Amino acid sequence: MGAGKSTLGRLVAEQLGRAFYDVDEEIARDEGRSIKDLFEDSGEDAFRDIEAAHIHGFLNLADRLVLSLGGGAPTQPRLRERLREAAFTVLVDVDVQTAWERARGSGRPLARNEGDFRRLYEERAPLYREVADAVARDADDVVLAAAGARVERGALERLDGLVPGQGPVALVADARVGGIHGAAAQVALGGRMASAHEVPAGEEAKSVATAERLWRELALDRGGTLVALGGGCTTDVAGFVAATYLRGVAWVPVPTTLVGQVDAAIGGKTALNLPEGKNLVGAFHWPVRTIVDPGLLATLPERERRDGLSEVVKTGLLADEPLWELPEPELVRRCAAFKAAVCLRDPLERGERTVLNLGHTFAHALEAGSGGEVTHGQAVALGLLAALRLSGLDTNVVEDVLRPRPVRAERERAWTALRRDKKATGGRIRLVLLEAPGRPVVVERPEPEVRAALDELIAG
Repeated sequence: MGAGKSTLGRLVAEQLGRAFYDVDEEIARDEGRSIKDLFEDSGEDAFRDIEAAHIHGFLNLADRLVLSLGGGAPTQPRLRERLREAAFTVLVDVDVQTAWERARGSGRPLARNEGDFRRLYEERAPLYREVADAVARDADDVVLAAAGARVERGALERLDGLVPGQGPVALVADARVGGIHGAAAQVALGGRMASAHEVPAGEEAKSVATAERLWRELALDRGGTLVALGGGCTTDVAGFVAATYLRGVAWVPVPTTLVGQVDAAIGGKTALNLPEGKNLVGAFHWPVRTIVDPGLLATLPERERRDGLSEVVKTGLLADEPLWELPEPELVRRCAAFKAAVCLRDPLERGERTVLNLGHTFAHALEAGSGGEVTHGQAVALGLLAALRLSGLDTNVVEDVLRPRPVRAERERAWTALRRDKKATGGRIRLVLLEAPGRPVVVERPEPEVRAALDELIAG
C-alpha cells in the first residue's frame, strides 16, 4: 500500500502499448461496492478469495497486460506460484514511512493504525522479495526490467550473479576492451568461465569471416551463455553468432561504449555487414539479460563518447526530451528505457520500431561510401541533420550539440548503399522523418530530393 503501483502501472502500460487494470478497482466495479465495504461486510478471507479469482482470470488471458496488484495479493501461496509461472512481477519498493504517509487517511482497511501498518510491512516484505522478478522505482525501471536490462554502476564486478543460468560462459571482446576489462570480467565469472574469444575492433568485427571463426572456436552446449563485452560492433557479431550457433544459445551483452549502452545492445537486433552495405545479414535474438554499467564509460575515449552522443540526440528527438542534458548515468538509463519500450512494443521491427532508424538511412550510406572511414557517430549526426532538413524542422539542436561537418565519401557508392537500405520497398526509398519532435513518421520521398540531401552531407 502506498507504493504508487496504480500510477506507475498506467505509465508503464502507456509506454508498452498494453491495457492496464488495477485489480482493486476491477473488484470494486464487479462487486458494486468499495474494498473497505467488502472487508467490513465479508471479512479479509472472503476478499482474498475474490481477489485471487480476479488475478487468476487476468493471468489466464492471452493478451499481454499490465496489472496493479493489491498489497496483500502475494501473501497467498497459490497466487505467488501462479505469478512465477505466468507473469513478470515487479516490486515497487518504497520505505515504510513513505508508504504510510501516502496510505494514512485513505480509507484503506489495513492502513488505519501506523503500528499495525509497519508490522504488516515487515511481514510482507520477504514475500514480496520472493515473488518479484525485479525491483523498480519508476516506469523506466519497470520497462528496463521487462526488457531484461539491468542498469547499475559496478555491475561488471558482479557478472556471475547477473548472468542468468548456471552453465559455462564464453566471453567475446575486442583486444582493446579485453585488455581493459577482460580480466575483471573473467574473475567475476569465476568457475563459469569456459573460454575467451577476440574479435577485431569496430566494423571489421561484423564480417562473415569473424562469425565463422567464432562458430568454429566455440565449444558451448545448449546450456551455455555467450557474453559480449564491448561496443556495438562486438555485441552485433556476438549476438548474431549466439542466434545461429546450435540454432541459438543464450547471450548477454555487456556494452562498454555510450552508443552500445543507449542503443546498440538494447532490443535483440544482431547483424553482420556485407560489402554492399551495413547490417544486411542479421537476426532478432533477444538477450537473456543486458548488463549496462555506466561506470565502464570512464575509460571511453572522447571521440567514442561523442559518437555515442549522436544516438542520444536521436533518442531525444524521438522522445521530444533534451536527454543529452542529463548527467551521464541518468542519460544512459533514460535512453535505454526509451529504446526498450519501443522494442517491447514491436520486437521484430514490423512496424513502430522502424522509427529508431531516424537519420540512419543516410548514416549507413555515408559509412559505406567512405569505406568505413566515417565513424558511426559522425554519420548519424549528419543523417539526423538531413532528416531534420527533409522534415522542415529546425536543425539547431543537432548543429549545436553534435557539430556535424560534411565528410569525404564516394558519392555513387553512398547512393547505391542508400538505395539498398532495409526500409526500401519495391525500389522506393522510405525515410524516417519527424512531423515534429516526438512525432516520427515513415514516408517515401522522391529520389532527386533524397539524393540532393545526401550530396549536402558529402564534402567536395
